[in-house]
Amino acid sequence: MKITVVGTGYVGLVTGTCLAETGNEVFCVDIDKNKVEAMKKGEVPIYEPHLDSLFERNIEAGRLNFTTELSEGLPFGEVIFLALPTPEDEDGSADLSYVLGVAEEIGKQIKDYKVIVDKSTVPVGTADKVKATISKHTDLEFDVVSNPEFLREGFAVDDFLKPERIIIGASSKRAADIMNRLYKPFLRSGNPIIMMDEKSAELTKYAANSFLATKITFMNEIANYCEKIDANVDKVRMGMGTDTRIGKRFLFPGIGYGGSCFPKDVKALHRSGNEVDYTFRILDAVVDINEQQKTILFPKMKNYFQGDLKGKKIGLWGLSFKPETDDIREAPALYMIEKLLEAGAEITAFDPEAMDNVKRKIGDSINYVDEMYKATVNADALLICTEWSIFRTPDYNKLKQNMNNAVIFDGRNLYEVEEVNNEGFAYYSIGRK
Repeated sequence: MKITVVGTGYVGLVTGTCLAETGNEVFCVDIDKNKVEAMKKGEVPIYEPHLDSLFERNIEAGRLNFTTELSEGLPFGEVIFLALPTPEDEDGSADLSYVLGVAEEIGKQIKDYKVIVDKSTVPVGTADKVKATISKHTDLEFDVVSNPEFLREGFAVDDFLKPERIIIGASSKRAADIMNRLYKPFLRSGNPIIMMDEKSAELTKYAANSFLATKITFMNEIANYCEKIDANVDKVRMGMGTDTRIGKRFLFPGIGYGGSCFPKDVKALHRSGNEVDYTFRILDAVVDINEQQKTILFPKMKNYFQGDLKGKKIGLWGLSFKPETDDIREAPALYMIEKLLEAGAEITAFDPEAMDNVKRKIGDSINYVDEMYKATVNADALLICTEWSIFRTPDYNKLKQNMNNAVIFDGRNLYEVEEVNNEGFAYYSIGRK
């Protein structure tokens, strides 16, 4: 099949590359000329494990192409994926200006039947808005389908190639049949395509992400309570996780969730409820608690240094919002950096992938090093904000040699308390004495 993907962010680039991997011809459209020229040369603009090899292979095979012109990409594709940004607006709602702007152009340029696929995470009713926008400019037949993505950053390629399920929201049998044919190669193991109406498909994505964010937040609440009563959240988590009704995943406490999906989607669903005079009271609490959780280690650090962090040198491991990505959107590390800088601390940071993005965002307000132990030289404390695998088995002797104080503040509970204490470190984590 011939596919056009409009937008080459995380979702668009993974979608286009993986669809090309199954033999489809794909045209990716993006307005960023420099980005398009780099992609034509085989340069992947994001860090996502395993994407680079698929990307290069399909460019070389001629199945993956790029352009800055919608007028070139639109006639090419039988199916047009809209993988455009839907940033959080000032009131918490999703900004649909990019999606509806492209819909306007599609309406003006369309020449024959197309299936227009909303791949971006969009509020309930967006498919209707896209259809109405296109219809203002054409009488030609087309269909608008909702096909929400469920890609985890760091695992996006595997998630696309081996999906647990595909959600298709479509009112048209013709469009549904085309989408079934497109996704059939990805579902040979028997995982389902779940067909539904467009609004239910749109809500499914928001509901799923909001539920997972709620699960994380609930566990963070339990962890904070554990510290008050001298319980161990690791034991509680294991006791809960073995209940099949609850499950083991998303029960790990820490310094809050971040990224491009959970924060934005929770707020957007909450805002959508307000628009129909419905208040998601659970989501109110989730948002508030998560904001507090991002800096929950700061009071512990301040107390350790007897209320004075001015001039203290903090080594920081991990800047991305989670491992295996360079994405720093809503990353807890940024919130901790802001609090520490306000208190007068000096920060030296290391992250395997995200340092360039942080430097573009906050400049040289902190120091950056190219190796994890360099961040601990002359450090008065080590702060861990992201659970990259390379941080899981540290050389404690090297840390003690480098650091002024043997103290670790761990926002991701990477280590066993007894192990770190036996190595001679003071150790502060989440939900454990």
